[in-house]
Amino acid sequence: MNLLAELFQSFPNTAPPQCDEITAVAVPLHYRELLVHTFHMTVTVEAFYQQPVDVSVLETSQHENWYARQIVLKLRHNRAVVQYGLVRIDLDCLIPQVRQRILAGAAPLGRILIEEGVLRHIEPAGYFHVTLNPQFQGWLNTPIRHSYGRLGVIHTDGRPAITEFELLTPVDYTAT
Repeated sequence: MNLLAELFQSFPNTAPPQCDEITAVAVPLHYRELLVHTFHMTVTVEAFYQQPVDVSVLETSQHENWYARQIVLKLRHNRAVVQYGLVRIDLDCLIPQVRQRILAGAAPLGRILIEEGVLRHIEPAGYFHVTLNPQFQGWLNTPIRHSYGRLGVIHTDGRPAITEFELLTPVDYTAT
């Protein structure tokens, strides 16, 4: 089973969108700067929109030492949704203070890891052209059916601790 399918197994009531894997160079330029890098999406999205983002947790799941959550990131000033995220975290790879902050659901994951000084490396594991189903269109607050996302693994202290799927809210660049 692939990593993306494993992530969605944590949420049986979520119908995954259709994700067709593409190469990094096939990601359209206006999405590429937001997806093709080894930085936290929190930082990248905040720099792109020139304002902080806040997290809204849609659903969580926990089994033994594994914690998963589905979230959307919203711009702080106008509350526009800019990203959907699905993460699965091996809590044993994190110190108690970091675990507590993640489980509280009050801040984006990237911000927590940065503020807590967690030694980390982000490894891109795939890029996708995504066809949104109605559930994802609702979460992203968009009538547009197509967007782009990435799959990544965050290594903490040299261990793979977090798997994440990050999906950008689509933008209709043909309307400009």
